[in-house]
Amino acid sequence: MSADTAVKLPVIAFLGAGSMSGAVLSGLLRPGIEVEGIRATNRSVAKAEALATLPGVTSFATETDASANRAAVAGAKVVVIGVKPAMVPDLLREIADALEPGTLVVSVAAGVTVQTFESLLPGHVSVIRTMPNTPALVGRAVTGVSAGTRSSQADLALAVALFETVGRVLVVPESQLDALSTISGSGPAYVFYLVEQLTATAVDLGFTPEEAAAMVQGTFHGASELLAQSDVGPAELRRRVTSPKGTTERAIAVLEEAGLKQTFDSATQAALARARELAAGA
Repeated sequence: MSADTAVKLPVIAFLGAGSMSGAVLSGLLRPGIEVEGIRATNRSVAKAEALATLPGVTSFATETDASANRAAVAGAKVVVIGVKPAMVPDLLREIADALEPGTLVVSVAAGVTVQTFESLLPGHVSVIRTMPNTPALVGRAVTGVSAGTRSSQADLALAVALFETVGRVLVVPESQLDALSTISGSGPAYVFYLVEQLTATAVDLGFTPEEAAAMVQGTFHGASELLAQSDVGPAELRRRVTSPKGTTERAIAVLEEAGLKQTFDSATQAALARARELAAGA
């Protein structure tokens, strides 16, 4: 998204503006983005009132207004479903006859298939399934986007424009979306876990927790920025750090002997198996 090009989006309703869909909503409030209107629903009055303080946002609380979700989708061109996966079917049944022809329903609910959405919504509504990740909270998301059987190229372009407000977008077939979730969806947890463990190692070497955090977090941030700005890939950057017969070479040898690649393979396969279990139960 170019800073010189204004992004124009139609009326968007967020049903269940939790952490993920709330991050996307926040992205719409950035300079250079024009939205005809933003509606949001949340269960609690306190959260709804907090959302209502944001510029251009009309907010509803479902615990005090039984028609809140239906009111939010009235006239909306895009409806983002951000409730917990188990709540999705009932929510879709609730709003189905309130959706206007041509509405685009966008899912950020993990494990709920396009088929589930399309089976519960009228034929005049199109569906896009997405998988954002938590760096959306700081505008650095990687979002997988998959078209439904009834969605058009215009629908897909609209969904891409929406999620580009909070980071990068990859358009993939739905058959790849669960696999994508094991990398970009779960990936932040892997990074945080590595940071957590390396920080503990630094403390074991005698550094204070504050010193360890400064070293480890600064190193991860700096390395990520270097990779982002470099014209070479991670393997070459690693080679440049790894002097022959030096300390880093010795450390890398230990990681390779431990089978780090195989460990990541096993971890992602476990996550993928669980994603398929969730989809089967949705």
